Amino acid sequence: MKFSTSLHTTLCSAALLLAPLKLGAEENNSNTIVLDETGVKNLRIETVMVEETDFEESVFSLGRIEAIPGKMAGVSTRIPGRIVELQAHVGDTVQAGQEVAKIESRQPGDPPPVIALKAPIGGLVTRASVRLGDPLEPDTSLLEITDLSEVYAIARVPEHQAGRMKPGTVAHIKVAALPDQKFTGELLRFGTSADRESGTLDAIFRLPNKDGLLRSDMRAEFSIVISKRPNVLAVPRAALQGEASNRIVYVKHFDLPNAFIKTPVQVGEINDRFAEIIGGLFPADEVVTRGAYSLSFAGASSVSLKEALDAAHGHEHAADGSELTPDKAAEMDAAKNGGQAAGATGSGNPIWIYVSGVLGLLLIVSLVSKKRGPSSDDAADTSSKSNQEAH
Repeated sequence: MKFSTSLHTTLCSAALLLAPLKLGAEENNSNTIVLDETGVKNLRIETVMVEETDFEESVFSLGRIEAIPGKMAGVSTRIPGRIVELQAHVGDTVQAGQEVAKIESRQPGDPPPVIALKAPIGGLVTRASVRLGDPLEPDTSLLEITDLSEVYAIARVPEHQAGRMKPGTVAHIKVAALPDQKFTGELLRFGTSADRESGTLDAIFRLPNKDGLLRSDMRAEFSIVISKRPNVLAVPRAALQGEASNRIVYVKHFDLPNAFIKTPVQVGEINDRFAEIIGGLFPADEVVTRGAYSLSFAGASSVSLKEALDAAHGHEHAADGSELTPDKAAEMDAAKNGGQAAGATGSGNPIWIYVSGVLGLLLIVSLVSKKRGPSSDDAADTSSKSNQEAH
């Protein structure tokens, strides 16, 4: 019948329209990872809040650490003699005026006069050129002392980028020997000539070193700030996961403890510390930084979404994490009691409730059509059949 064909078409259309809604809910649940307290501690998860900040455009460069020539001094004597006592050695830290050696003079006497040598500046003993008992002449330096409270960080900058920098430009500096330390230097000047082979120019940054951790000839990485843009939504680079074409972050669930949502994001520019977020996040979202890489391999949740919601809200939820309606409660009871699982599933799902409503409406239309009698097309068909029988 034409009515049956129309009913079949309507049902198919309804199923096609509702299927994406069902898939979307399943996908959202599958992107939520719920851990227990032990899982969070094992992965060492840390989060930061997403906020607007001054985003820096930077230039990457390699370089080295060097001592400042004006902060180096030698220890020597004005009279010839022999070293009879050496109180400072390479690697020792000395103070200005501290006694570092004693020299026995060659002048006549019994015993010969002994002269104490003192450090002209405070700092680190970086070189010793003589040993105990060695003769010492006035033109010989006994020790070299370097004040490392401030050092130079020299970056090899491409020539075409050097023109964008000026004295006072800031650089974020990392040193391979100190991976957990971050330093900030200020550009003083450029070198006197460029390197012909590499096409680079030395950019000399002054770098505070109060703790004395930086030493000469250490390798360094530079992120030289060229410009800034205010009010840019950004996250630490450690929060970004996935390939360049499919970037994701893990967002802390606003309601459930120890739950994280795998969230696709659209990324703009990236510098050495932050990534600009164009879409996918909002201010005040909390994203996982430390532990984000491990979380991407965590697999299935150690706690089900239903269990987490039950504990957080104090009442029971459906298996998919949604609110437990009376129909869903009846469905769960029927499943526990071994009842008609298929029928209960159909009646408890909001999608099938909508489908059931459509079917009920079509049934009412069918009953009304029967009461009105056959349509004009059906009557014409009946009359044609009667005429054929009469002939």
